[in-house]
Amino acid sequence: MKLIVGLGNPGSEYTGTRHNVGFEVLDALAGKLNITEPAKQKFHGLAVEGQLGNEKVMLLKPMTYMNDSGRSVQAAAAFYQLSPNDLLIISDDLALSCGRLRLRSEGSSGGHNGLADIERSLATAKYPRMRIGIDPKPQFIPQRDYVLSKFTSDQRKLIDATLPKAADAAITWAEKGITIAMNKFNTKEESA
Repeated sequence: MKLIVGLGNPGSEYTGTRHNVGFEVLDALAGKLNITEPAKQKFHGLAVEGQLGNEKVMLLKPMTYMNDSGRSVQAAAAFYQLSPNDLLIISDDLALSCGRLRLRSEGSSGGHNGLADIERSLATAKYPRMRIGIDPKPQFIPQRDYVLSKFTSDQRKLIDATLPKAADAAITWAEKGITIAMNKFNTKEESA
């Protein structure tokens, strides 16, 4: 069993916001996996199961709000007795240009409250993650306001082009592991 978690906030007011790009990747992934059944309320989130070759895959959107994401992830991981290597956490990232993907086998939260809470709940930072770039925040906008607002139209085009790639990256991770997924999908940042 592989657990793929997209981070975001519940509620229609957060749909399409930068902080909810993890939810959008899961929607794209569900489409690629031909999952049509409605998500069930499980593990403090919305979950659906699919099949990827011989591997069972669960897609989970925590409904706990971003800062409490670890509660949902820990509940699902404990129920299925998964090791951290069986998890893939998908989140937004202010440090990456919009639409850029970066997969890592482990790492710090980088100031991301959802990742920090997952690290606290799992008692480790050694779990695979995929970060989706949302651009650094403009200087005079508070970080919270920036991540909770919707993408600009130019950013939206970049994100829409990235969603199928991110879904493919998650599939590659589940089938072939994090190293192959990193080698195939991580892109170099262009220097200014």
